[in-house]
Amino acid sequence: MGAQQKVRQEANTTGGNPLRLDEDKAEQIIDALNTDLADAYVLYHQLHKHHWNVEGAEHLGIHEFLEEAYEDVERAADEIAERVQALGGVPHASMTALSDAATVEPEDEDVYDIRTSFENDIEMYGSIMESYREHIELADNLGDHATGEMLRQQLVELEEHVHVIDHYLEDDTLVSQS
Repeated sequence: MGAQQKVRQEANTTGGNPLRLDEDKAEQIIDALNTDLADAYVLYHQLHKHHWNVEGAEHLGIHEFLEEAYEDVERAADEIAERVQALGGVPHASMTALSDAATVEPEDEDVYDIRTSFENDIEMYGSIMESYREHIELADNLGDHATGEMLRQQLVELEEHVHVIDHYLEDDTLVSQS
């Protein structure tokens, strides 16, 4: 780092915020949101991997759905990071910090059939949705209703995506089975 550069705020610290939320309460919410941010990036990369690798007769529809899904997750991650900053925190940004904070395990580097990939996605979505519900309750209990509302809106999108994936996993199809 050059002599001209200064750190404005160290990672893992909480400063004041213009939202008039007590710093101790904000710190608890920031910790929860940084977990959500880390989990979002794990999900983002897994969905992107599946988008790249999907094959078969239903390739195009699934490819397009996965692109929409990972773009929605990326948009949600951006909202979370901006909320962390508004609360006086520092959003996790390095791969190391995100990896350390994540509570979900990514799929390995192997390429799987889309059914296995979707089953892995449903598992990850489920864990993330459970975490969101806990963090919504935390934010509401600490008087941060705006964060609770933001997470509620994101939870609706997560649930919509997992619902679509669940439909893809049904046995009923117009594609002939060999």
